[in-house]
Amino acid sequence: MTLDNQVALVTGGGRGIGRGIALALAGAGADVAVADIDADIAGESAEAVRQTGRRSVALTVDVTDPESVTAMVADVEKALGPLAIAVNNAGIISIKSVGEIAVCDWDKLMNVNARGVFLCTQAEVTAMRPRGFGRIINVASIAGKVGFPDLSHYSASKFAVIGFSNAVAKEVAQEGITVNALCPGIVGTGMWRGEDGLAGRWRQPGEGEAESWERHQKTLLPQGVAQTPEDMGDLAVYLAGASHVTGQAIAVDGGFSL
Repeated sequence: MTLDNQVALVTGGGRGIGRGIALALAGAGADVAVADIDADIAGESAEAVRQTGRRSVALTVDVTDPESVTAMVADVEKALGPLAIAVNNAGIISIKSVGEIAVCDWDKLMNVNARGVFLCTQAEVTAMRPRGFGRIINVASIAGKVGFPDLSHYSASKFAVIGFSNAVAKEVAQEGITVNALCPGIVGTGMWRGEDGLAGRWRQPGEGEAESWERHQKTLLPQGVAQTPEDMGDLAVYLAGASHVTGQAIAVDGGFSL
């Protein structure tokens, strides 16, 4: 599938899944704006996109701020041209039991993961609607399909992304705009890896983080192996080119969820 000369935007594109998606879109022929709250890592990803031969621009954005989001979309179109593909990937994680979650923890996750997707989608639909074409991909999670212990607030925010995406897809279904949710499975980024990730928190007695990571891949995933940012990029490219797939929440999770 080719996306030749289409303009794409990836929020949270500075690292991990976002960077993998940005590079996959570039590999399919798109010019890609990389937006992140961290200007340095946005710049690094934008340079990686340019190394593929595609145009790119790095933008700094706070997805919880309406003015910042509106300016981001305007800056993309000024730098690269009409926005055709938007991947709203910016998100944060917090690992706490329900008794440990403070109100500020809940609000912070909802502000970035749910409010951020709302604000970005709203601005992107506004830009795409007059041209009668657009592909919006909101990054949710398998935790938005199946609840996980110690992630109730994170799961709530990702369930919200899926429901929101389905509803907006129906609103704009006859305007040439598709809206879908991409649900990553177990990916070896910050949510899972390290002593502060799930593999560290869910260690069994005498087990190290690395051993916990290997065990969770084998016990949770029918395929027995974790997914990668590149896997998420493959689905993003497909959704960016699919005219009649909309309102879906598609998991890339090695068979974990239904």
